[in-house]
Amino acid sequence: DAFSTPSFTTAPKRHVTSSPNWHNRQHSFLQSSPEEEIDYSTLEPQVEPQRWIQLGYLSALALVSDWICFSTAAAPSSFEQAYPGHSAASIIDIFLFTNVASCFFVTDVVARIGLAKAVKGAGLLMAVGCILRSGILDMGSILGLLPDGGVDNLVPYASMLAGTVCVGAAQPFFQCTPPMLSATWFASDERATSTAVALNFNQIGIATAFLVGGGMANTAGGLADYFTLITVISVFVAVGTLLQFQEKPKVPPSTSAIQKLISGEKEPPFIESVQKFFSTPGFTKALAAFICSISITNVVGAFIEEVMERGGITSQFGIDLAGAGFELCILLGGIVIGGYVDRSKKYKTTTLACLAATLFLAIPLGFTDHAMGQEPYLLVASLLGLGFAVGPVQPINAELAVDVTYPGDETAVESVQQIGGNLFSALLLPVAELASKEDFQMFVQVKVLESDIRGDVILLAFITLVTMFYFSSFDSPLRRTIADCGDDGTCLAPELNMDQMGAIDTTSLSIMDATGGVATTPTMSPETKAALQKLTKK
Repeated sequence: DAFSTPSFTTAPKRHVTSSPNWHNRQHSFLQSSPEEEIDYSTLEPQVEPQRWIQLGYLSALALVSDWICFSTAAAPSSFEQAYPGHSAASIIDIFLFTNVASCFFVTDVVARIGLAKAVKGAGLLMAVGCILRSGILDMGSILGLLPDGGVDNLVPYASMLAGTVCVGAAQPFFQCTPPMLSATWFASDERATSTAVALNFNQIGIATAFLVGGGMANTAGGLADYFTLITVISVFVAVGTLLQFQEKPKVPPSTSAIQKLISGEKEPPFIESVQKFFSTPGFTKALAAFICSISITNVVGAFIEEVMERGGITSQFGIDLAGAGFELCILLGGIVIGGYVDRSKKYKTTTLACLAATLFLAIPLGFTDHAMGQEPYLLVASLLGLGFAVGPVQPINAELAVDVTYPGDETAVESVQQIGGNLFSALLLPVAELASKEDFQMFVQVKVLESDIRGDVILLAFITLVTMFYFSSFDSPLRRTIADCGDDGTCLAPELNMDQMGAIDTTSLSIMDATGGVATTPTMSPETKAALQKLTKK
């Protein structure tokens, strides 16, 4: 069983620098020939500075990909004038549907060719897509898609469509791989933060689309220059990724990563992984929280202009600035709150607190007190607070899902979450649009309290409440964190739910299965052994 109780190997503290003896062992490990069997049990967790370069490139690729996705959202009228009969919304829909389809293949591609080759290939595919969209090399004519003759240096629509499909197919390789990157390169007390950065950096791409696109893409000629700018940046990032992005560190960064090497864990096909995930306790609760978060950010982002105008902010620059601030707060919240979870391992309480804050802060976006009238400052403060609260729920529960399914495939976990989140959002958006046209009056008989609330906000509040209720029963063991607890001294943390992993034999300190049989007889670190001894005294 891929998700059976993990065994515990020696778990010394991780190192950033190494002692002479360790250096000799490390040198021997690195110089081993492919045929020579490596003794992974002699390795100690170690992190490398290269991890920040890895994170930087994956985050930059995510930023550019969502910038491309929403590049026409800030100036839809310019796009529709340049391409009569085609809407900006339709090109975004094509991108998103291609994204969902590609998510089904990411896991198996990464398992077959490796993380580095997959990300590099996707970066090049995205660059090619940008070239097709911008016409910087006149690729539409080269490929025979349509003859020359675009308006104001814009490519024919067929070239625009082909480029959009290329970028949509490439994006999941940046969105579904952050948990794998974190597990491969980052220490156990850094993973939630690194996943938050990589997973939420696409929000900065959306913010960039509004700020830059709103200023540049006001005419057909400006739209062409705008697409050219995106292409230049995309090519630059793709070339940098090709030159500097690496497959894996010389030494694993955590005990759990070493344990996977020792066990020789092979990632199964995506469909097989999905079946195991849904039979693993706790996975669906993390999935529900992830879907709730991504659907709320998508709905609020999609209707940001309407939300702002309702609150009295009508200038386009003010709306774009508020939207950019919302996306930035999503990233900042992920970094700050993700860092707290890295240190405390309080996935459950933090998720519930974030969802409760989301419920409270979403209400002002569709609520109007008739006595007070429009309150733009309250609206903007609520919007920024909402981004800070709801944004971290995605990366925290991406890491939580990986934790409870350890030693499962990290990329498969995130692929399932992205598919679920994007499909649910696609279904929710038209419902939210209809609900936004309904205002529900409250306290009509009491003039002082008379107010109204918009239907889409009620819908989001309902989704949040249902998610909180479902997630509140989470009590699954954090299998990966338990394997790593000696690295960061968290073995005694009750949040690990170690007591849910089975009865403990106080004589041998072996973990027992439900029938009393020994599931595994681990070699434990002193920290893990002390934690298990403490549990037996309860």
